[in-house]
Amino acid sequence: MYLSTIGRPKTADGPPTAEGGRSDRQRRRRLALVSGNVVALGTVSLITDVSAEMVSAVLPLYLVLGLQLSPLAYGMIDGIYTGATAVLRIVGGYLADRVRARKLMAGIGYALSAVAKLGLLVAGRSMGAIGFVIAVDRMGKGIRTAPRDALITASSPPEALGRAFGVHRTMDAIGAFLGPLVALAVLAAAGQSYDAVFVASFCLATLAVVVLVLFVRDHPGSAPERALPVPVPDRALPVPRREPVSVREALTLLRARPVRRLTAAAGLLGLATIGDGFVYLLLQRREELSVVWFPLLAVGTSLGYLLLAAPLGMLADRFGRLPVMVGGYVALTVTYLLLFGPIGGWPLLGLALALYGLFYAATDGILMALAGPVLPERLRATGIALIQTGQALAYLVSSVLFGLAWQQWGPAVASRLAAACVAVAVVATGCLLATEPALSRRRVTS
Repeated sequence: MYLSTIGRPKTADGPPTAEGGRSDRQRRRRLALVSGNVVALGTVSLITDVSAEMVSAVLPLYLVLGLQLSPLAYGMIDGIYTGATAVLRIVGGYLADRVRARKLMAGIGYALSAVAKLGLLVAGRSMGAIGFVIAVDRMGKGIRTAPRDALITASSPPEALGRAFGVHRTMDAIGAFLGPLVALAVLAAAGQSYDAVFVASFCLATLAVVVLVLFVRDHPGSAPERALPVPVPDRALPVPRREPVSVREALTLLRARPVRRLTAAAGLLGLATIGDGFVYLLLQRREELSVVWFPLLAVGTSLGYLLLAAPLGMLADRFGRLPVMVGGYVALTVTYLLLFGPIGGWPLLGLALALYGLFYAATDGILMALAGPVLPERLRATGIALIQTGQALAYLVSSVLFGLAWQQWGPAVASRLAAACVAVAVVATGCLLATEPALSRRRVTS
């Protein structure tokens, strides 16, 4: 039947050919769903986040109440928790582009984080050892994040990137939602033994690496379907080899104005953002919550995140990614103001955690969806890593400064200063990105 379509051109005013109709149907199908590779990567992130949140949900309470750290000391540890990823994000992204093995680099990062969970068993109460183990865990995250996001971008059409990242971040948030609950269950079953939490966390992190190895493809678009049979010559023509990505070529990314502006905006927004642990500690102190309920604060944020990530991703694809991301930071500003605002009790906890989940859902994947289309495919992992590095370095500074402000002027003044900084950063981000056509257009078309 297909022989009747050979040689039949598609004209501008005539009906589409069978091949054109098939192409349109395939395009609509791609837009309606996300690829299996995105789902597989989402599964890896889900399991990894269960593992990570088992530890991070109880870590702030353990450090501040258990080890009696000052706000400044906790700010330094919290900054390490994210800032340690900064340089390695670029290294991981560059190596993934250079060796064309994004899956391998992501796997190395996930494996490092898994091994770090065992390190917590021997760290004990030593702050130096705890800081080192946390740094190794975050190094693993730094190595894997850019190659993983580059794989998501390569597995999705440009006009559906918001949806793809939204689905991935939703699965990621499901893991973050389940992690504290699993930690509480393990603690209850093991007689409040933190070692049992660390061992269970390691086992889950190892499972995530196995899922990555078995189900994620490194080159999801390398084998396109053929609509018609093509004769194969007796001797295949030589395929030109692509030169590896060089450091000089990677540095050319900063010559592109959209990349420079995105990197600057990510740095500004990171500088205005304080860590989750600070937010939860402030809520715990304001409402005098029992330590038993503390891990459930992260559960509330994750619930809002997982419910909103995919819908906001689709909303961003339809109406514009920049407005959705700016709206997320407006929600963050309100969250900081609520920490010492007029509302108290359960209404405060519910509203603050819902807005905090909205902030993550509207910003985390959307920033990467903004970056993907303006980065060349050959340097995509490096470009994503560059933007994430700017944000991570700024976050390291903000954690230390917020801890210092808390220690000097008290938590109420520190939280209001943080809200003011976010408001300023949002205005600056709008000025940087809204005037860039490649970043501010309402929709991305193929």
